[in-house]
Amino acid sequence: MESITTSSYSVHFNEKAFARLKELLVVKSYSNVFVLVDENTKADCLPVFKKEMLDDISFGLIEIKSGEVHKNIESCNQVWLTLSEMDADRKSLLINLGGGVVTDLGGFVASTYKRGIDFINIPTTLLSMVDASVGGKTGVDLGSLKNQIGVINQPQMVLIVTDFLQTLDDRQMNSGFAEMLKHGLIQDAGYWNELKALKTLDHVHQYIYTSVSIKNKVVLEDPTEQHLRKILNFGHTLGHAVESYFLESSDKDTLLHGEAIIVGMILEAYLSNKLTGLPLDELQDIKTTFLNRYKKVDFTNEDIEAILSNLKFDKKNTHGNINFVLLKAIGHPVIDVKIPNELYLEAFAYYKD
Repeated sequence: MESITTSSYSVHFNEKAFARLKELLVVKSYSNVFVLVDENTKADCLPVFKKEMLDDISFGLIEIKSGEVHKNIESCNQVWLTLSEMDADRKSLLINLGGGVVTDLGGFVASTYKRGIDFINIPTTLLSMVDASVGGKTGVDLGSLKNQIGVINQPQMVLIVTDFLQTLDDRQMNSGFAEMLKHGLIQDAGYWNELKALKTLDHVHQYIYTSVSIKNKVVLEDPTEQHLRKILNFGHTLGHAVESYFLESSDKDTLLHGEAIIVGMILEAYLSNKLTGLPLDELQDIKTTFLNRYKKVDFTNEDIEAILSNLKFDKKNTHGNINFVLLKAIGHPVIDVKIPNELYLEAFAYYKD
């Protein structure tokens, strides 16, 4: 499988991945190498990493706790202190071995430690392979508010090894698949139709390359999210508000990122039908496809009110305006759409119906 070239680095796949890493280590001659894991990737993925690298690398191991609830500045502080205690200097390398929490947080830590050291991402979940692998977004949450603190900074390379998917349960796989479905909705109706026809995710690894290519194409045109790159946020304005609310509510079961984004995409598809011309049959196709695969989330009126109050924290907001990405048709997004307040409740009613 050919590597995908971004603006400043390459994404290497499977059999090429560790070979390219070994080559980089020879060229760069890093003073120290550190590997960041959580308890899950330490148990399931680190042994594979060690076996592939054999004696080509000696490294210091740094571990954080897994889960979105630990994607915060306190975890960063722990990693910064550990790097300092282990004598990491500006010529050190941090390899982030894990899902989106590890790669986002690790990239941010590396970007800020001693004003920046090199890092490499090895995403181990489907979500992080198709989402966090391209774009250079690093950062952490502010309380329960998603990705409020961070920088855009590119890794030295990204290694996608699909064997790591064998460590995931069905719920985690479906969470990542939600982002792949989004790629079809915002860029390629044919890809959407291919993905929605899959009965199981047994062979989903065959489509990872397409999703990474779609995201890379968008990011190459708009690396700092001034215009086109905003389309990657379809479903995320309301989806992140839902995710943050369930994260901060002690009486609610936490939603995975993809599960919250599914809710957001149905809600924003409804808004698209009302405001930007998404045909009714395509709206119904989106809702049916998602709810046939993903369990519907229950919302009380109080839940909805709290979720809508979270919208003011969305990163795309400017000058007090909440900016949405909507669809005029599957594969054809529209950016910077303002939503009349009365439509929010209509969208939730449509989702619940």
